[in-house]
Amino acid sequence: MKKEFIFLGPPACGKGTQTGKLAQYLNFPHIDTGSLLRAEIKNGTPDGVIAKSFIDKGQLVPVDLVANIIKNRLSLPDCENGYILDGYPRSVEQADKLEEINKSIDKTPAKFMAIYFDLDADILLSRIVNRRLCPVCGEIYNLKFHPPKVDGICDKCANVLIQRKDDNEETAKARFDTYFRETAPLIEYYKNKNLLKTLDANGDINEVWERLLKTIND
Repeated sequence: MKKEFIFLGPPACGKGTQTGKLAQYLNFPHIDTGSLLRAEIKNGTPDGVIAKSFIDKGQLVPVDLVANIIKNRLSLPDCENGYILDGYPRSVEQADKLEEINKSIDKTPAKFMAIYFDLDADILLSRIVNRRLCPVCGEIYNLKFHPPKVDGICDKCANVLIQRKDDNEETAKARFDTYFRETAPLIEYYKNKNLLKTLDANGDINEVWERLLKTIND
């Protein structure tokens, strides 16, 4: 049976790391909607040109346009057995659009699952302010929970790690406020549809990974 996954959770809850691991484990495409939109713009597709016109004016890309870009991607052959969608939906309106998309493209029965990464706010804040990123390969570290073997140096490519400008306490709290105001209603949305699984996201990467495997197989 085709399997369709979306991950929900506030910034730094660990869903990005686990998305990549699960995509590799299941051999499913990991569809990062931010990267997808940037690629459409870079390649000058019709949707990309329209999206750029809104972004250049500092406006949000219309819901229907984003939905069309998502639909085109989910219709490709590599999504035939399933997909893991990252960064979409971000609102109840987008969730309704995704449901319409899946109904229109699913040729066989599919199992849809929304997985909510549940983590205490204090831990989330600590993860953000201690997060470090490799600007070359994109590997993410945390000075407390997942430090590099050599301080300040990426394990994979030996480049110097950086801290993102927005990885500070003030910005993090603002991002949490935005998330819980705009995106958290999706938790209730999927719970009411009996499509939500809640995952305890506290612990190291391997502990959360084992819980994730158990969750998707329940």
